[in-house]
Amino acid sequence: MTTPSLDFFSFHNIINNELTSTATTRHGINPANSQPNPDAPVSSQEDLDRAVQAARVAFKKWSKTPIAERRAALHAYASAIEVNADGFAKTLTMEQGKPLAQSATEVGMASTWIRGISALVIPQNVIEETEDRKIIQRFTPMGVVGAIVPWNFPVLLAIGKVAQAVYAGNAVIIKPSPFTPYCDLKLAELATHFFPPGVVQCLSGDDSLGPMITEHPGIDKISFTGSILTGRRVMASCAKTLKRVTLELGGNDPAIICDDVDIDAIIPKIGILSYLCSSQICMMIKRLYVHENIYDAFLEKLVAFVKTLKVGEGTEADVFVGPVQNKMQFDKTKELFNSITTDRLKIALGGSIQDSAGYFIHPTIIDNPPENSRIVQEEPFAPILPVMKWSDEDDVIGKANALETGLGASVWSKDFERATRIADQLESGVVWVNSHFDVAPNAPFGGHKQSGMGVEWGVTGLLGYCNSQTQWLKKF
Repeated sequence: MTTPSLDFFSFHNIINNELTSTATTRHGINPANSQPNPDAPVSSQEDLDRAVQAARVAFKKWSKTPIAERRAALHAYASAIEVNADGFAKTLTMEQGKPLAQSATEVGMASTWIRGISALVIPQNVIEETEDRKIIQRFTPMGVVGAIVPWNFPVLLAIGKVAQAVYAGNAVIIKPSPFTPYCDLKLAELATHFFPPGVVQCLSGDDSLGPMITEHPGIDKISFTGSILTGRRVMASCAKTLKRVTLELGGNDPAIICDDVDIDAIIPKIGILSYLCSSQICMMIKRLYVHENIYDAFLEKLVAFVKTLKVGEGTEADVFVGPVQNKMQFDKTKELFNSITTDRLKIALGGSIQDSAGYFIHPTIIDNPPENSRIVQEEPFAPILPVMKWSDEDDVIGKANALETGLGASVWSKDFERATRIADQLESGVVWVNSHFDVAPNAPFGGHKQSGMGVEWGVTGLLGYCNSQTQWLKKF
């Protein structure tokens, strides 16, 4: 089969493996220059009903397709994404704003995730086996999955949901963020060459489409990645039809730096893991706790490193910090920046937002703000980092755990026993020692407390796209 080559100039809904148009269209904004991106569909209730009907028909056959065939289709799909990687990366930078190198990395991760997820084994557990009976737990496909994708990682997070849903035997309908619909529409268009009609579909829309999907009685599960506020609304909406739901929500990740670290060795890592994608990643370092014995030297070297991170349009060479993705987030960040003055915080770097054609915010570092300041308490989802002193281990663990979020956390120390002792006490879904934001398709990822429910990826995440069925098999 010849691998299809996509055009990245026109964008359509994908319903039942057909490219469809809508009566109404809208367009996203390139966040680097505020220029309009191409037109994208605005889906109606009728469009959604057609997609759900196609998905329900497709599910009956796809759920019975041998898992080896599902895996083969996914592998072929992954290869096709790689062939079109350049177009996806450029489109991702156009719609999301992240630097082209970071876009290329995200697109590359998508094919890795497809292969990694489809290498997992859906288990069958033998609970009891005797001469006259056998009790087994097996995992069966759910039906139709609604995959609601955010604007910060629209390629990887869409693919993670699609790969799990399809590999488990479900049909899936992707709903991209209205801010970043383009790559997801093309991912579904590419999927038409590898999956039967109705198995992978994508509907672009405005803010009304999400509630239509979460309330639709023909959709069996929602996988949602986004804010805590919207996650609550999704959960309430899903309750009306008792949909299964996975929620991956916001975080305010702490990183605890012990006083025995090699400062020069970890500063580049900390800097990158605090400002990647303009800090618009739920699992970036958002609160940095540095031991008082090394605080001054650490802060000085962190500021010096972060100053070297080039800010600009994602298409420019060597840019590391692109724009914030949309005006809504930009305005929220400007309002948060006002608290620097009102709370009389000490600025180590940055601290102001300059006027520009795009939504650019230069990296900012706040020197030892109080714990009750907004900069510490709120997830900024923008390139501003509070750095705080600590001296007592129990105290810093308490501060790290104090918020209602619990997505990720990290501890940095040469003393592995000390680091793991601290790590074991952190209340988050993922904990790293001497790293942060390591992810893999075979490792579960999800949050504690208000950072979410359930997990994505890994066998546990995959089983979130399945129903558990217990069979009692008796012989006469």
